[in-house]
Amino acid sequence: MDSPGYNCFVDRDMMDRAIHDTGPRELGCTELPELKQLARQGYWAHSHALRGQVYQRLIRDIPCRTVTPDASVYSDIVGKIVGRHSGHSLPLPEFVDNTQVPSYCLSPRGEGAVRKVLLCVAHQFPDISFCPVLPAVVALLLHYSLDEAECFEMTCRILACNDPSRKLIDQSFLAFESSCMTFGDLVNKYCQAAHKLMVAVADDVLQVYSDWQRWLFGELPLSHFARVFDVFLVEGYKVLYRVALAILKFFHRARAGQPLGPDSVRQDIRLFVRDIAKTVSPEKLLEKAFAIRLFSRKEIQLLQLANEKALKQRGITVKQKRQFVHLAVHTENFHSEIVSVREMRDIWSWVPERFALCQPLLLFSSLQHGYSLSRFYFQCEGHEPTLLLIKTTQKEVCGAYLSTDWSERSKSGGKLGFFGTGECFVFRLQPEVQRYEWVVIKHPELTKVTPAVPLDTTAAPTQLCHTVPRDPADRLSPFLAARHFSLPSKTEAMFMAGGSDCLIIGGGGGQALYVDGDLNRGRTGHCDTFNNQPLCSENFLIAAVEAWGFQDPDTQNLGQ
Repeated sequence: MDSPGYNCFVDRDMMDRAIHDTGPRELGCTELPELKQLARQGYWAHSHALRGQVYQRLIRDIPCRTVTPDASVYSDIVGKIVGRHSGHSLPLPEFVDNTQVPSYCLSPRGEGAVRKVLLCVAHQFPDISFCPVLPAVVALLLHYSLDEAECFEMTCRILACNDPSRKLIDQSFLAFESSCMTFGDLVNKYCQAAHKLMVAVADDVLQVYSDWQRWLFGELPLSHFARVFDVFLVEGYKVLYRVALAILKFFHRARAGQPLGPDSVRQDIRLFVRDIAKTVSPEKLLEKAFAIRLFSRKEIQLLQLANEKALKQRGITVKQKRQFVHLAVHTENFHSEIVSVREMRDIWSWVPERFALCQPLLLFSSLQHGYSLSRFYFQCEGHEPTLLLIKTTQKEVCGAYLSTDWSERSKSGGKLGFFGTGECFVFRLQPEVQRYEWVVIKHPELTKVTPAVPLDTTAAPTQLCHTVPRDPADRLSPFLAARHFSLPSKTEAMFMAGGSDCLIIGGGGGQALYVDGDLNRGRTGHCDTFNNQPLCSENFLIAAVEAWGFQDPDTQNLGQ
C-alpha cells in the first residue's frame, strides 16, 4: 500500500504510531444515513487520504452565511496579520481563554501554522467572544488539509453555519456556560453513580462539568478525538454530549473506591482522558456513547435555551467567578424541621442546573402555617419549581421536586387534573436515599418523540426561581413536556395534581405520594409515572410538611 500523503505540518513518525493507515481509499455512498453508519463504524478512520476527502465534503455541505471567508481570503490577509513573526511567537486570540494548542501529531511548523490560522479566523470573526475548543478543531483539521488556507476555509465554514437546528461550536461564554449546565443536567439523569461521586468529592460540581468540552477538544488523544469528530460532522453537537457522558462513566468505573480529593478531581479526570488509550479504545468509547439513550435533539435544545435564559436573567453573559454550588445551601441561615443541611445539599445536587445556584426559600411549614392544604397552595402559588418535603411520625423522610406552579391546578375546572413536566422526580431520604425520575428517562423505548416544531427562542422559559409569567404566550414550551412525546397511555405523565381534599404526586397503578386535605395522613406506592417503590411506609401519619422555593441569590441581596 502506498505511503499516506501527509502534508508538511504532520510529523510522519508520530502519525504512523497514532493511526495506522490501512483503510480504504474511496467512499462510494453519498446519502446521509449511509454516511452516519460508516462514521460510527470508523470506515475512513484508518485512511488518512479518505478522511481528508470526507472532511472536505462534509464541511463543504454545511449551510453557511452568504459571505463566508474562503481560502483566497486567507492568502490575502495572512501576511498582513502575521507579518514576519514566526508561528510559535504569535499570540493566541483572547477568545481561546488561555487554551493551549494541542500538538497531536503536528510538527513544530504545524503548531505554528495553527496559531496563524487562529489569528486570521479572529480577524474575520470579530463576534466570537469565547471559543476555547477552536485550537483543537484547527489542529485536527490541519492534519487533513492540503495547506493552511484550506484549513482556514474549513474552520470558517464550521463557524459560519447558519442552520438554526444544527449547532456546531459554542462561540460565546453564554453559549459555552449553558452547554456546561446542560451537560450537568444530563450527567444528573444518565450518570447518577458518577454524579453522586462528583457531589461527594467536589466543592463545585458544575466547575468539574465545565471541563467537559476540554476533555474532548484537547485532552483526548488524536486517535480518539478524530473518531469523535468524524461522527460529530455527520450527526452534530449531541454526539459531544454522548461521548463526554461515556468518558465520565469510564472514569467512574476506573476510580470507584479510590480516594479522590476536591482539589484534584478535575485534574484526575483530565489525566484519565489523556491516557484513555491504555484502557478504552475509540471503538469502545463510541459504543458506550451510543448506548446512552439521550433525549431528542429538540428536548436538549429546549433545555439549552432554558439554561441560557437563566444565565441572562442573572446577568451572566461574560466569564466571571462562579459561586460554589454547595454554598447555595448556607449552614448559617438554613433551618428545616425535616432535613439537615447535608441532606438538603444532596437534594440540591439533583435539581436542574439552572436552579442549582438558587438558594432554598421556605414557602410553607406545617409547624408555622398549620396543617392545611389550602394554606399550602396559597403559600406555594407563584413559585416554580418547588420542593415538597414530608416527615412521617415514624421519622421517615420523603418528598418530590415539582417543576410546575401549583396554580396550574385551577385549569382543570375544579376537577382533579394532572400537570407538570418530566423534570419532576420523587425521592426518599430516610431510612435510605433513593431518587425516582420520570420513567421515560430510563425507559425511552416507552415513547416516540413527536415531530419537532419551530422553537420561539425569544420567548421566556420557566421562570428562573420564583414568580411565573401569567401569560402562556410569554413562556417557552417546557423541557420534557409530556405533549412532546407519544406515550402509550396518560399514566406515564401523571406528574402532580392538587384538589381541595388531596394532593397527588405520580399516578397510574397507584400514587407515588397521596396527602389528604388536612395534611394528616398519606400513602405511597408504586406508580407508572416514576416506576418507584414506596417512598416510606405505605400508609403513614404526617409529622411535618414543608415546601421550599428557589430564590435567586441576587434577588435576595436586593431585598436585604
